[in-house]
Amino acid sequence: MPVVKKKRKLPDAEDHGRKSKITSFTRPQIRGARPIGAEKLFSNKKCLAWFHGYAGPDKVVGPEAMEKFCEDIGVEPENIIMLVLAWHLEAASMGFFTKEEWLRGMTLLECDCTERLQSKLDYLRSELNDSALFKNIYRYAFDFARDKDQRSLDMDTAKSMLALLLGRTWPLFPVFHQFLEQSKYKGMNKDQWYNVLEFSRTINADLSNYDEDGAWPVLLDEFVEWQKAWSAS
Repeated sequence: MPVVKKKRKLPDAEDHGRKSKITSFTRPQIRGARPIGAEKLFSNKKCLAWFHGYAGPDKVVGPEAMEKFCEDIGVEPENIIMLVLAWHLEAASMGFFTKEEWLRGMTLLECDCTERLQSKLDYLRSELNDSALFKNIYRYAFDFARDKDQRSLDMDTAKSMLALLLGRTWPLFPVFHQFLEQSKYKGMNKDQWYNVLEFSRTINADLSNYDEDGAWPVLLDEFVEWQKAWSAS
């Protein structure tokens, strides 16, 4: 799932401002010693010039500029690191970084140029190994990836984002993906999205500890029934 999305209508400034606060999750304090020497300290002016190098007169880094940005930092658009970066910037819309988002996030990361961000890529990736931070990033992804005029994620987007987030770590993901492929569901709401992560973390791969009377969404009850029938056949 490219975190850089090409087919997205550019939100106007008023609309974007109204919907930019989509999460209250606390960002972690960035670890690492501060650079020594005045010439090496974070420069707000340099960071702003870096932003305008991509945004130009649009005042926003859009899909085409985002692809150039990814190329410059050496990260594929579909790399999960781009999702982690968007989370740090508190970006409201997939494929877009506003000036406010850029300055806020890059200031916290102490990145005012390509080289400094490249030096933080390993750190960004390591955050995925922190259970609490990963949960925040996972929950953030729902609002980040959904069309803002929809309350749910369309199923194609949901499957792609789940593959990005859980594909390499959840043993049951390939089977769950098959279930979604043949299901009647056209989208995934926030409750379902949140519970898929909880399910992946707490339910055994053989489903032996799944409680049919538990408070799981119907989607997951149906997945368990489907998986058991599929295994039996």
